[in-house]
Amino acid sequence: MSEMWKTIAAERGSLADDLSDLSEAEWNARSLCGDWTVRDTLAHMTATAATTPPKFIAGFLAAGFDFGKFAARGIARQRGASSAETLAKFRAQQDATTSPPGPKASWLGETLVHAEDIRRPLGIRHTYPVDALKTVIDFYKDSNTLIGTKDRIAGLTLVATDTDWSHGDGPTAEGPILSLLIAATGRAAGCDDLTGEGVATLRERSR
Repeated sequence: MSEMWKTIAAERGSLADDLSDLSEAEWNARSLCGDWTVRDTLAHMTATAATTPPKFIAGFLAAGFDFGKFAARGIARQRGASSAETLAKFRAQQDATTSPPGPKASWLGETLVHAEDIRRPLGIRHTYPVDALKTVIDFYKDSNTLIGTKDRIAGLTLVATDTDWSHGDGPTAEGPILSLLIAATGRAAGCDDLTGEGVATLRERSR
């Protein structure tokens, strides 16, 4: 667990550094995460990092068990009055080891996937720790909670071309493990780097 939190802290720090010189247009650009902007997605990451199990339960109850409303309220709290304040709030949570209830691997996934939600539309390249990517995709491949990865990749074979990892049966989608992870978690942009007969199916399921 301590190593996982060290990885999370390091990845948060790297993301904050990458965003330190963004223009306002870039802060307001659409991320890969639905209708959220880059700034919204970072604020969501901050809200998650600042949440404890009791805060999550209270907030989810107050939102009428509506996860979208719950997430929107977290973003509103953490966006700040300016993009600089949004970034400062995120930096303040860099070393936090709190999280909502749930498997801890999901919070590593939250960090890596949302970081790529932000970086990819901005054209920012980053080398993520391969072991961390494997841990995250191994967690998501067997889970349908919230994002439905298990169903999305059902009947497909995913094969990483940059490390020793594969999963599944059926038509193949192969490419970098980061792109497999992004596509498997519902981001169709990840399919742009993949090849194989299974890519079209994965892209359709990722919309």
